[in-house]
Amino acid sequence: MNMTDAMVRLTVEGRSIAAPAASSILQAYVHAGQTLVARVGCMGQGVCGSCRVMVRRAGQPEVKTELACETVVEEGMQVAFIDYLSPSIQQHFYRIEDIADSWQAPRKLLEFFPEAPHCRHCGGCDSACPKGLDVQRGVNLAVEGELAAAGEVFDECVMCNLCTLACPEHIGPNHLGLFVRRMIANLSLRPADLMRRLEQIERGELSVDLNAPGAQPPGSAKP
Repeated sequence: MNMTDAMVRLTVEGRSIAAPAASSILQAYVHAGQTLVARVGCMGQGVCGSCRVMVRRAGQPEVKTELACETVVEEGMQVAFIDYLSPSIQQHFYRIEDIADSWQAPRKLLEFFPEAPHCRHCGGCDSACPKGLDVQRGVNLAVEGELAAAGEVFDECVMCNLCTLACPEHIGPNHLGLFVRRMIANLSLRPADLMRRLEQIERGELSVDLNAPGAQPPGSAKP
């Protein structure tokens, strides 16, 4: 970050700070001397933690939910981080490998997510989504059996859980979207990097240690 950039003042968690105008909220937070939680967060500290924030911009009465890593700071902006809450929703337990073919997919979806057809069309999930996804449409497409289209809606979901927190029917839209994407991949798609690795193994370009800790080669007994 170039410290000679123009500076702006904003309020984060009730504390007034100054940060370079081109920085994200997350960068501004670190610039102010705050420490990210170990192994949760980007900028070299681990995997994405979906840092959700509530933002009010100067001169605007409404508060929006956004991602701290994607939102550029503005003069007079007010920011509050949202803890990663675990809402009290029905837990969804399933084994993707138990879905043998695509004919079972629509029925299995409603079996695992029986609350999905109860969408009130309130739009709360759409308003809460910091990525601007058409969450309600994705849920409705999934219920209608249009799984490929539903998967595309949730393709950029970062599992921040805000849509689930906003849903009065406790549907868990992001979890439903993740299930759809997993199911589609299991029944049809194969990751490109996995296919490349398998081809390298077949050509003898990559060796596989079948005795490595945790390895479970085909035919081996599972612990």
